[in-house]
Amino acid sequence: KHMWNVSERYDFDSVRVGVQPFTADFRGFLYSDSALGVRWFGIRDNNRLQYNLAWFRRIDKDTNSGLNNLAERGLAALRRDDLFVANVYYQDFPVLGFTSQAVVMHDRNREGGRIRYDDNGIIQRPASLGLERSYDYDVTYIGASGDGHFGVLNLSTSAYAVVGDTSRGIFVERSQSVRAGFFAAELSRDFSWIRARGSIAWASGDRDPYDGRAEGFDAVLENPLFAGADTSFWIREPVPLIAGGRVALSGRNGMLNSLRSSKEFGQSNFVNPGLRLLGAGVDLDLTPTLRVSGNLNYLAFDNTATLEAARAQSGIGRGIGVDASIALTWRPLAIQNVVARLSYATLFPGAGYRALFPDRNAHAILGNLVLTY
Repeated sequence: KHMWNVSERYDFDSVRVGVQPFTADFRGFLYSDSALGVRWFGIRDNNRLQYNLAWFRRIDKDTNSGLNNLAERGLAALRRDDLFVANVYYQDFPVLGFTSQAVVMHDRNREGGRIRYDDNGIIQRPASLGLERSYDYDVTYIGASGDGHFGVLNLSTSAYAVVGDTSRGIFVERSQSVRAGFFAAELSRDFSWIRARGSIAWASGDRDPYDGRAEGFDAVLENPLFAGADTSFWIREPVPLIAGGRVALSGRNGMLNSLRSSKEFGQSNFVNPGLRLLGAGVDLDLTPTLRVSGNLNYLAFDNTATLEAARAQSGIGRGIGVDASIALTWRPLAIQNVVARLSYATLFPGAGYRALFPDRNAHAILGNLVLTY
């Protein structure tokens, strides 16, 4: 609901109540989902400044579609997981053509001692890891992001620190303090119909899963548009680690090695091996309706102590491997109403991946069609 205008340039304040989409930053590193909530938002300074103040309560998804299902489940679908968010965007800062953002998000989870099975009878909370007990946690994310260009160079970047505490650890019964960090940046330049990209990301890993500190970075619910996004193998595919995939290294459409049961159902886990990523890519706009994209990413764990504890296995290396992918995107109408995509991705395993999965190269083929009307 539009509340009022606050200037002759139609700066305004509004409020929205109900299930609504919200993304915490430009690339979906921290949180991107539709949840039940109340959001107060508005603009100032002739639309140069935008702000959001919001509360959201997360929703358990339908297992097989990944969609909200409040019509059938009602209030039982609401999780005991509340998000309190404040963010602000400022355009043309620090230079013309660049937008800066600051965000503070508090995640209050009270699902300790509770058990949740999905529609397929697979346990989601707690995760089948360590003590296998759910926990409460209060964590606060403080972050800064930016998106735009400096001259001919395009830059998109995010950095986060998370602090807080959990009622118990993954591998220990006592509480743990959370201290973790994250950074990602993508630098690109356009050469006529060619865009060349370089990407870097780091998520801190926990150094000792048995001490009183949880130092592995985990998001609330990530959906990153970064380093090839869901056309890459590592981001697209959930990589199973324990109990036939009941705990995954990284979740579907996620790049963090968070050791959760799933992004949609699982609790945040700050005892994890972290991530290092270094990538390069190119987008080729061959015609107004046809684009070819390629990505090459080197992936590694930040610290393998958690993996060695989870698998009771020593000598796990840091190297995950090289993720190579190519994607073809076709928009027959030259607009977003019809978008078809076909991609192929493979992972050339490094020492760490081979220690966990002594298999050959992993492959994935993706085809999808998005219709918007």
